[in-house]
Amino acid sequence: MNLEYVLPADIEKRSFEIIESELEKEIPEEIRPIVLRAIHTTADFEYAENLYFSENIVDIALAVLDSGAIIVTDTNMAKAGINKAALKRHGCECMCFMADEDVAEAARGNGTTRAAASVDKAAKLDKPVIYAVGNAPTALVRLCEHISDGTFRPELVIGAPVGFVNVVQSKEMLIASGIPCIVARGRKGGSNVAAAICNALLYMLDNKKGYKK
Repeated sequence: MNLEYVLPADIEKRSFEIIESELEKEIPEEIRPIVLRAIHTTADFEYAENLYFSENIVDIALAVLDSGAIIVTDTNMAKAGINKAALKRHGCECMCFMADEDVAEAARGNGTTRAAASVDKAAKLDKPVIYAVGNAPTALVRLCEHISDGTFRPELVIGAPVGFVNVVQSKEMLIASGIPCIVARGRKGGSNVAAAICNALLYMLDNKKGYKK
């Protein structure tokens, strides 16, 4: 097996060429950049099958980002993985409340996880919110409770927690809630996947507005 000589600036481009050549399923053009970036991040072609997209989700997402949304993540790892320059270009912010002392205190007082308490804190934000979950199914469950109660309704939710306990159930709850969402169905996901989906949407908005990464 011979090594390929690829210039550093061309590595990502070459990676996407390889993904395109190995894809065994035709992906609709509208969602293709999101699926390809999830595969690029994980080297897992199952994301061509397990990503769920609610109706008109790309148009909704791009409009929300173009309005200067706040992306709230359930891990600082996901927050770190979202392109800060792209956020700035579109007047967006990214926040994670997991390490905040008031969130830890609320979680202790209410007997919940910090991820659930973070959702409660995000419910008080006064800007459009995209909630990106890559780790904690309890965040999705709490989001669904808020949606059901009418106390908090993000503009869209990215549901990609990874694991075994209530992961599948929380994702299906999210889909059933009717909120605009992109969901990595099944047990797979992670902070890297949540960040990759956010970046894909930001780059799609870049392309729409004629910006270069």
